[in-house]
Amino acid sequence: MAAAIELRANYTADDLRRLARASADAKQTRRLLSLASIYDGASRTMAARIGGVGLQIVRDWVMRFNSEGPAGLVDRKAPGKEPSLTSEHRAALARTVEAGPKPYLDGVVRWRLVDLVAWLHEEFGVSVSDRTVSRALKRLGFRVLTARPQARGQDAEAIEAFKKTSPRQWRRSASATPAASGSRSGSRMKPGLARRT
Repeated sequence: MAAAIELRANYTADDLRRLARASADAKQTRRLLSLASIYDGASRTMAARIGGVGLQIVRDWVMRFNSEGPAGLVDRKAPGKEPSLTSEHRAALARTVEAGPKPYLDGVVRWRLVDLVAWLHEEFGVSVSDRTVSRALKRLGFRVLTARPQARGQDAEAIEAFKKTSPRQWRRSASATPAASGSRSGSRMKPGLARRT
């Protein structure tokens, strides 16, 4: 079994308890109290019980405390994955989209996401998905526009011939003539109104 790593000598158990009382971070407080018990002479197993963790984690706390002090016992936010497209890539992408494709050179008359993915791979050797390019373009202020789909066999002349045309003069029915409609409407009174005599 490997020898236990000694804690740094410039702190005491009382110092760690004082820091634990002042800390607003519950996890840092628990870690400080575990290490304070080691300063008091408790075993690493007892410190692990106080902290509610295993011996390996207590060892990790000791190493972080020795290298960074009490600040090393605060949880850090994970850095996350590096972005696939750097600021240089995004700037070049914006310039390319603004300029538009050159049909004789690029082989397309308008940029599609697939074309931009291929362009990024050829220019910078970066392999990204079309969703990544779409999100980058959205952040840069561009929109993805698509034309309405059109059937391949669609014939413009057939569409015009199929359109229904209305006759120039509508034929009115006999019941809708003004004389017939006036005689019926004249005898009716609106409810709630009295006829003047």
